[in-house]
Amino acid sequence: MTADPIRNDRLPAPTAAADAKATILVVDDEPELCRALSKLLGRNGYFVLTAGNGEEGLVILRQETVHLVLSDLKMPRMGGLDLMKAAQVISPETEFVIITGHGTIETAVEAMKVGAYDFVEKPFSTTTTLKVVGKALEKQHLMAENQDLRRRLEEIQGMHNIIGNSDVMRQAMETAQQVADSTATILLTGESGTGKEVFASAIHRWSDRAKQSMVRVSCAALPETLLEAELFGYEPGAFTGAVGRRQGRFEVAHRGTLFLDEVGEMSLTTQVKLLRVLQESTIERLGGSDPIEVDVRIIAATNADLEELVREGKFREDLFYRLNVINMELPSLRERGDDVILLADYFLQVYNEKNGKSLQGFSSEALEAMQKYSWPGNVRELENAIERSVVLCKTEFVNVESLPRPVLQGKQRFDALTIPVGTSLRDAEMKLIQATLDSVEGDKETAANILGIAARTIYRKLN
Repeated sequence: MTADPIRNDRLPAPTAAADAKATILVVDDEPELCRALSKLLGRNGYFVLTAGNGEEGLVILRQETVHLVLSDLKMPRMGGLDLMKAAQVISPETEFVIITGHGTIETAVEAMKVGAYDFVEKPFSTTTTLKVVGKALEKQHLMAENQDLRRRLEEIQGMHNIIGNSDVMRQAMETAQQVADSTATILLTGESGTGKEVFASAIHRWSDRAKQSMVRVSCAALPETLLEAELFGYEPGAFTGAVGRRQGRFEVAHRGTLFLDEVGEMSLTTQVKLLRVLQESTIERLGGSDPIEVDVRIIAATNADLEELVREGKFREDLFYRLNVINMELPSLRERGDDVILLADYFLQVYNEKNGKSLQGFSSEALEAMQKYSWPGNVRELENAIERSVVLCKTEFVNVESLPRPVLQGKQRFDALTIPVGTSLRDAEMKLIQATLDSVEGDKETAANILGIAARTIYRKLN
């Protein structure tokens, strides 16, 4: 009687093929070995196909969906290495594990260098064989999952870098396309990091102004005098250092689009001048008196509550209504479901290329952690997390150890803060800023994203 090629063969009851965890093809010219492996794998929940040589195995690979091939190296007519190379062309998603006997381990190691996941030695250990098969199938599943993500990403990639397949994002994109060709001003609202500039750019490209420029101005980045000079331009001698004439952003954006980011940070004086431009479609350069006609479509954005600022006297009501003709509130990342994973895969591709790396995707644990986290900093925080992961990851797939600690812990970056009744508004504000900074290890940009304010506001208040 021939000895069983598998040791310690203590197996559970077989599983029906319809309920199989995966399909495995065993290729070996020893019928007894094929039967033993088929018995072992079948009783552990796998659906098993067998072939007596590489050519038969190739026929099966063309006809069936096979997740894993267990193939002997040395076989007549077509060996395991040639089978693997052919399979990489006709079924690239299939994983390979090489079966090796005495004297062929070195060849098996070479096979791993050109694509095999691992090898198992004869005579087989039940525990080792099942462990190798399980890990190979886990990798195959991750590869298939990440390839599916990329296919879904390619389907929506034509939306001018708006990545999203959730209902709320589809509605936002439909609205953006609908209003693109209008002349109405648009106010983009929502939390910091939700992609307001990306939407503004898409609206411009969908509009009939797409052949002209889209000019961007951050109203929070410049003090009042410099912001006015940027918007309206200046004549020589308008202020100290103004030695020549300069066009403002309104003139540069003529017949195009002007994107005013963080418009809630604009001073009341500048608000008056902006209102006049919207009413009259003319500007005057600083230090000049001649009106200059401009044809500009305005898209403004803010993470502040402009209606509250109006009530506080910090934002002009008439300007608010001029800007708020069409209001689009962009959803936070925590409202967007599986868009988190689509965006993560997009950023993985971006930072793979920037850093010269070739990470294949995300582990199941990393995907689960990213989906559980609430992302208070929204898309911007996710992008930073993926860039960090790409740089630090040492494995083929991004694992949870490469993700930032708050994501790994599945909670927001801040805890509850107790402020006693009677605390002054100024002190309460400082306590909140300091607690948020402490929770993100002093990162002012991230703290600003969480608090929904400009980073320079944090610097100013701390000083």
